[in-house]
Amino acid sequence: MVILGIDPGSRITGFGVIAVERGLTRYVASGCVRVQSRALPARLHEIYAGIAEVVTAYRPDQVAIERVFVHRNADSALKLGHARGAAICAATCHEVEVAEYSPREIKQAIVGTGGAAKQQIQHMVCALLNLKEAPQADAADALAVALCHSHTRQTASRAGAALPGRRR
Repeated sequence: MVILGIDPGSRITGFGVIAVERGLTRYVASGCVRVQSRALPARLHEIYAGIAEVVTAYRPDQVAIERVFVHRNADSALKLGHARGAAICAATCHEVEVAEYSPREIKQAIVGTGGAAKQQIQHMVCALLNLKEAPQADAADALAVALCHSHTRQTASRAGAALPGRRR
C-alpha cells in the first residue's frame, strides 16, 4: 500500500510518500510544491499540476490530506481551503481515494498529544521512518499526514478483524 500525505498551503504544499508492506512502514519520498505565481488562480493551477505530477510518479493507492482549521485569519483559511481543493482534485482526477484528518488528529497519531509542536512532529517522523535527517517542515508535516492515515487504517483493520461475525 502506497500512501501520499499532503500538507496543503497556498505558497508551499508539502507531500510525503510512504509504503506499508506487511505492517512495516518505509519512507519513499517527500518534498514541496513551491508556488511561484502571485495570482490565486495561477497558484491553484501550480498546486494542482504539482500534486498531479507526484500522483503520476508514485501512483499512491490512497491519499491523506490535512483539513483546514480557522485560527485567526479567515482570509488565510479560505486560501488554504482553495489549495486543499486543488490538491484533492489532482488526486481524485487520478481516481485515488482521499481521506481527511484534522491537525489535532495528526498530532495525536504521531506524537501522542494533539498540541504537539512542529519540532516534535519532525522528530517523530524521523524516528518512525528511520530518517537520518529531518525533512523540511512542510514535507515532514505531509509525511505525518501519511503516517496518521496508515495508523488509522491499521487500527480500524485490527478492530474490524476482532469484531465477532466479521471475516478476514
